[in-house]
Amino acid sequence: MDYIGNLRKYIGTQPIIMCGANVIIENEHGLILLHHRTDRDWWGLPGGAMELGESLEETAKREVFEEVNLNCNMLKLFNVYSGQELYYKYPDGNEVYNVTTTYISDDYSGEITVEKTEGRDARFFDIDEIPKNLSSTITCILGDYLEYRRKV
Repeated sequence: MDYIGNLRKYIGTQPIIMCGANVIIENEHGLILLHHRTDRDWWGLPGGAMELGESLEETAKREVFEEVNLNCNMLKLFNVYSGQELYYKYPDGNEVYNVTTTYISDDYSGEITVEKTEGRDARFFDIDEIPKNLSSTITCILGDYLEYRRKV
């Protein structure tokens, strides 16, 4: 199913509200997984848009599996993000105002394999070595996460 793709057939590129989820995946060393996108030279979190009938947890798990081939078992709700900071204009002109639910998971299985139509690379980073070329829609999320990690 491709809810957003079908919706775009009717409304073109005009702005929409898009619900979705992403996951901050932590490995046993406290490193976090970032996904290097193909549509821009940006790193981001694995995640994406919700499909009809899905829960946010199902969306998060499906997107992680589709993008990086990992199965997230347990998810911990981190925060919900919306507003101007999560506005995004895709290279094809489609505009969205994201409502993004972010989860944290250190309970996953599988071996990282990047789905090549959406990503160039995926790897774990130390929180002090996060790449500078981050997706604009996760800058505030990672800022909150880094603050959270420094407090823990």
